[in-house]
Amino acid sequence: MTPHLSDLEQSFLVALQTLALTRRPRTMYCYCAVSRRFLSYLRTHFPELLRPDQLRRRPHLLGWLRFLGEQQPPLANKTRSNLLICLRRLLEDLTAAGFTLAPFLIRPQDFPTLPHYLPRPLSLQDDQKLQQELRATDDWPANALLLTRATGIRIGECIDLTQDCLRQLGPDQWALHAPLGKLHCERLLPADPDVRHFVARLLTLRALAPAEVPARSQAFLLPRRGSRHVLYMTLLHACRQAAQRAGCSSAVTPHRLRHTYASEMVRLGVSLPVLMRLLGHHDIHMTLRYVHVTPQDLQREFQAARQLAAPRYPLPLPVLPSSAGPDLPGVRQALAATIHLLEMYRRRLTEPAIRHKLSRLGNRLAAVSSQLDQLLSAQK
Repeated sequence: MTPHLSDLEQSFLVALQTLALTRRPRTMYCYCAVSRRFLSYLRTHFPELLRPDQLRRRPHLLGWLRFLGEQQPPLANKTRSNLLICLRRLLEDLTAAGFTLAPFLIRPQDFPTLPHYLPRPLSLQDDQKLQQELRATDDWPANALLLTRATGIRIGECIDLTQDCLRQLGPDQWALHAPLGKLHCERLLPADPDVRHFVARLLTLRALAPAEVPARSQAFLLPRRGSRHVLYMTLLHACRQAAQRAGCSSAVTPHRLRHTYASEMVRLGVSLPVLMRLLGHHDIHMTLRYVHVTPQDLQREFQAARQLAAPRYPLPLPVLPSSAGPDLPGVRQALAATIHLLEMYRRRLTEPAIRHKLSRLGNRLAAVSSQLDQLLSAQK
């Protein structure tokens, strides 16, 4: 224990030291930042608070919530929610460690409503323009972004790719080894000729300037001249500049390439369970955030399903009633059956021109049927 710390500060230090045994350094950085922020608030506004058992929901925790809501510039709901999640975990660890804390210091209603995130894929035109611009640029950031687009890996996984990331699984079967990433899992992704070309191009560009690559980054595919954050900012800047030169209609980030890859895979017929494995997700609900379904996709899938269902479930053909005879009611019944049969046949077709002609013919028959109804009404 540090002598000059209060009992409350020492208890938080114990909780952080215990949590560090099972958490990654980057995760512990967030917990330490939340702890410092919370304790600093308490020292400033409640200097008399020295022990964990003195901590109360009112005024301490509610004052902290009010303090977060009054920050300028305002904190995003996601940021405030993350701060509360980290603080709640620390308070739970203090209770588990034997410290006496008041119950229900943080409650479910304290968490702000999170925004509903929508898929953010690039449009087909922007995607094509950006890829053409990146291929024309042909430097290592451009090839790294093309590799991200072709595989759907996270930008952090692209940064951590090794030089031997390509694995041959069999004749004409190659895979890209995605390293341990955000969810602490690694996976093998199918590598087509484009993916192999981007990896080979990155290796060639490294070989052309070996003096510029520090010794500590020799194992990685992308050259590291600084921290991972510096490399990420380099790729982010290259992506934005390429999108601007290509004339894209919206701002582009490396993560939007991952959304574009996911939406493209669904359009090509990849199922959601397979897409979840390709993206490295543990939950199918997360995968759904990446998939954008357009009205054109709905029409295409619906028509394809109708074509598949037609041979299996043939539509019953209307049968003329046995009582139909050579009179106006019989003609009316026969015409109604013909209109129904024509509409069922039109729905099975896929050619727009023929469907339009049959629709116009059906409208004419419907007009004749309406005139027959008027004659029948007049006879009555």
